[in-house]
Amino acid sequence: MFSELSKRLKRDLIARISLAVIAVYFILAFSAQVGLIFTGYDTANYAESYQPPSAAHICGTDYLGRDVFSRIVHGSRIAISVGIVSSFIAIPIGVFLGSISGYFGGKIDEFVVWFYTTLDSVPGLLLILALSLVLGRGLYAVYLALGLTTWVSLCRLIRSEFIKHREREYVLAAKAMGASRTRQIFIHILPNVFHIVIINFSLRFVYAIQSEVILSYLGLGAQDLPSWGIMINDAKIELARGVWWQLAGATGAMFFLILALNVFGDFLRDTLDPKLRGV
Repeated sequence: MFSELSKRLKRDLIARISLAVIAVYFILAFSAQVGLIFTGYDTANYAESYQPPSAAHICGTDYLGRDVFSRIVHGSRIAISVGIVSSFIAIPIGVFLGSISGYFGGKIDEFVVWFYTTLDSVPGLLLILALSLVLGRGLYAVYLALGLTTWVSLCRLIRSEFIKHREREYVLAAKAMGASRTRQIFIHILPNVFHIVIINFSLRFVYAIQSEVILSYLGLGAQDLPSWGIMINDAKIELARGVWWQLAGATGAMFFLILALNVFGDFLRDTLDPKLRGV
């Protein structure tokens, strides 16, 4: 699978550019996280309030004189951390429930289907908002809210694949050789449907970033941190004063990251999905 991915990546210039953009965001986010760059992102300097973009401040300054570009970089740290942490919560839930539901069927399948159908009947953003209010404000609440509510689509896909694979020859052969149910699920079937997990991760990463920005914009996400949502909320008031650079910087940073993730996600889907590859 990964050798085929590498071969196709070498032939696809747009995918390589998208991957490079994503890598730049991750490098900047990691450097900001460990304190290698822009450590003074929250330092106020009232003498430099509302400075337009210049050589000293390439994205200008905000109402407190803080460097907007520094805050954009730290905003990418928050967005990426939300995407990663919430995925590590949601994906195991979706994979586990989808696997046992599709493999065992019967009452287990009925319960899992009832559970995710009930959960999916509530609008996703509304459910995330409700959980955020219950869990309280802050990044940890965002991690949990997104992680506990965004596993349904993956669970449904994994379940359908397990239903198809559980009666195939290689699974029946493993069963005939005495392989346990756990081994059949996690050693034989799951590796053959793991491309779905990779594709789903790339797609839900985008959704997690968008949701974090919305939650922070509404005041339920990151607190006292330079989230893109908070920056956009602050910038809407500044537009009447002709101060456009904070809004442009935050939305531009979000746009290019989401665009790169979407393009690379499409590349992964086209490369890894056996139906699209004609396998």
